[in-house]
Amino acid sequence: MPGFRKPHPVLIPALLCAAASSWAAAPLDFNRDIQPILSENCYHCHGPDKAERKGGLRLDEEAAAKALVDGHIAIRPGDSSQSTAIQRIFSNDPEEVMPTPKSNRKLTTAQKDLLKRWVEEGAPWGKHWAFVKPVKATVPVLPPDITYGNTIDAFVIDRLKRENLALSTQASRETLIRRVTLDLTGLPPTTEELTAYLANASPQAYERVVDRLLKSPRFGERMAWDWMDAARYADSNGYQGDPERTMWPWRDWVVQAFNANMPYDQFTVWQMAGDLLPGASPEQKLATGFHRNHMMNGEGGRIPEETRVENVMDRVDTTATVWLGLTLACAKCHDHKFDPLTQREYYALYDFFNQTSEDGAIRGGKAAPAMDMSTPAELERVKKAEARVSAVAAEVEAHELRKFPRAEGAPLLETDAAKLPGNLPATLAKVPPVKRGVDGLLEAVAHFKNEGSDPEYVKALEKLLSANRERTAAANGVTKVMIMDTLAQPRQTSILAKGAYDKPTDQVQAGTPAILPALLTSGGTGPTRLDLAKWLVSPDHPLTARVTVNRFWQSFFGVGLVKSTEDFGVQGAKPSHPELLDWLAVDFIESGWDVKALCKQIVMSRTYRQSSRVTPELQERDPENRLLARASRHRLPSWMIRDQALFAAGLLTETQGGPPVRPYQPEGIWEEATFGKISYKQDHGDALYRRSLYIFWRRIVGPTMFFDNAARQTCDVRSLRTNTPLHALTTLNDITYVEAARAMAQRVLQAPAPPDDRVKLGLAFQWATARAPTAEEFDILLGRLDYLRTQFQETPADAAKLLAVGESPRDKSLPEIEHAAWTALCQLLLNLDETITRE
Repeated sequence: MPGFRKPHPVLIPALLCAAASSWAAAPLDFNRDIQPILSENCYHCHGPDKAERKGGLRLDEEAAAKALVDGHIAIRPGDSSQSTAIQRIFSNDPEEVMPTPKSNRKLTTAQKDLLKRWVEEGAPWGKHWAFVKPVKATVPVLPPDITYGNTIDAFVIDRLKRENLALSTQASRETLIRRVTLDLTGLPPTTEELTAYLANASPQAYERVVDRLLKSPRFGERMAWDWMDAARYADSNGYQGDPERTMWPWRDWVVQAFNANMPYDQFTVWQMAGDLLPGASPEQKLATGFHRNHMMNGEGGRIPEETRVENVMDRVDTTATVWLGLTLACAKCHDHKFDPLTQREYYALYDFFNQTSEDGAIRGGKAAPAMDMSTPAELERVKKAEARVSAVAAEVEAHELRKFPRAEGAPLLETDAAKLPGNLPATLAKVPPVKRGVDGLLEAVAHFKNEGSDPEYVKALEKLLSANRERTAAANGVTKVMIMDTLAQPRQTSILAKGAYDKPTDQVQAGTPAILPALLTSGGTGPTRLDLAKWLVSPDHPLTARVTVNRFWQSFFGVGLVKSTEDFGVQGAKPSHPELLDWLAVDFIESGWDVKALCKQIVMSRTYRQSSRVTPELQERDPENRLLARASRHRLPSWMIRDQALFAAGLLTETQGGPPVRPYQPEGIWEEATFGKISYKQDHGDALYRRSLYIFWRRIVGPTMFFDNAARQTCDVRSLRTNTPLHALTTLNDITYVEAARAMAQRVLQAPAPPDDRVKLGLAFQWATARAPTAEEFDILLGRLDYLRTQFQETPADAAKLLAVGESPRDKSLPEIEHAAWTALCQLLLNLDETITRE
């Protein structure tokens, strides 16, 4: 059905049987047992969306469902025989039965019986769990045999006990330090860190590791990646032309904020409304770049107001996803079909973001308002690029005077140039060389090169094209960060019919959804973005802390306590451990929104420190590990795999911050995506080996080595997982990975260790996996090494070719055959399932 979202499962099938007996013994719970059935099967026709509501019946509100209408009561508490809804649910008449056959929905016998039983029990209602302020439940008592446990474990073990399950044994120390180091920094432990931890028998050894990692500057880089996805951060606008922008100072601010452990409420307020704080500092204004990271459509013929409206809508939708965990975008055209969110309320939120001076006109990649953060070096580069264009344009003009003869002072348009095919009369004949653009020059070069009569003119045009591109790159490189501001005179906000920018209807004022706590205003001029920001982090707000804690949980376990990270609404998944989620949310607020304290609390738990090994019985019982009877095990994200490979190779450059870098990339990717208008200019030196966070992100074609990441075109808060074959094609063939294997092999051969293959292999294996190989693994890998030596001895040209990959210098004192054999072996190690998996 158009517009219908596939719901997330509310209870995993493996748990239904276990839950059935407890349901039979205890009263039904509206949120857990009844609302999911109504939401999935009834709200389409009898829910919040009044435009789609049938027969005047509303089943998402208690008063309406239990009201007497035309002599009938849909839900009569305690009497299912007199409840019209129950009668029609059990009807065999296709004209009477609900849901109707044409809705393509059908209740199971078990669901019908649950609804009937619920009515007989008095039809007790309940507000959707996520809209109720969280409170700290009584913490269950930890079993005496659980050492080093915390509150998280108390709730998890209590749930496991009810399911006749228990926590798994603790992971090995090697696995644990690799896991927590990757989770908190995005990089594996060094040999020294691993050795020190394994040698430390103190009960506080692990906690000391955690404290060290939380203090590492790498922590901010790790946490910033997820925030970049949520903030739809990129280094270009998107759409046709995809002009570049310079938002990287905002990215660096995020890293610094995480490293400084900025309280999350302050982190929120600064990004939402830092410009409105009293005496706002440049840093506070910079933080508001969060809401200027969206795509911007500057295509030819685009109506500026349409672009501006889309940008405002993006800010509303992103705010709803990141802080509220609600699919509010559904309400831009009509009342939400499942959640109690109206179209009017959508545009009341829209009004907060509708007051910036942005006009929708896109001038390059930096639309006003913007903060000038340019440097003298950047401005000098622009000056030199302009001078070069002028000089080359003079050469082209001189050539054209000879090629297209004309009277002195006469324009080129009065020559045969006006008869050129295509767009050339407009882009070449009418435009002086110094003002010609890339599009016209591309067409001119192609035409005259194909004509073949004047190769010198073609060279001159190509030279001008190159200078033009250099000028564009220089201009794009001038650092101006788009930020938020507020108009002196408020802009009127109206509901837009079906979300169309040019179809305003009723006027609305800034406000928040009625289902959530009331908004408090700080001034007499009406609610502002600052009021909205403070509302989001109010201790009484039921969503923000829950949604945030859930996202951090997802970072450490691969999936949130609420699986639908982006949707805490009626159609979203129910929390696997509701009391734990609420306890963590309240504790997060009480801690002063302390992010590092939350992270430490999670990774210090016995639940986090479990082994990820799973028995066949547990796999069948709980395939998605929603009960947390084991640690999660999943593929590392592609950005982390790249950083890990560079780290193991000793190539990683850990310089923090600054403009984005352009590492290796297959030729022609940008050119194909931009019709030849934008060329990829690869960097060299240390820039090739920077962390993935700093790689240039072109919106219409992201970095080619990231095959599992959010596209950064809209807000994305759900972790992506993939086992696509493209993964192996990248990690086995991409220059970065092959070069990393070569450098890692060189590191092995240069290591101050005995000239013994077993010792060297032990080093390489440890760099990849953080553990020593087993005896069987030693035998397999040493056998492979001998085979590779033989192969390269027979084909020395292949050895030389392999060792030539990448720009990092090779130690030529190392024998080529030996270096190539170890390179191929290290390539194998970097591609082991264990290496690219978070155990």
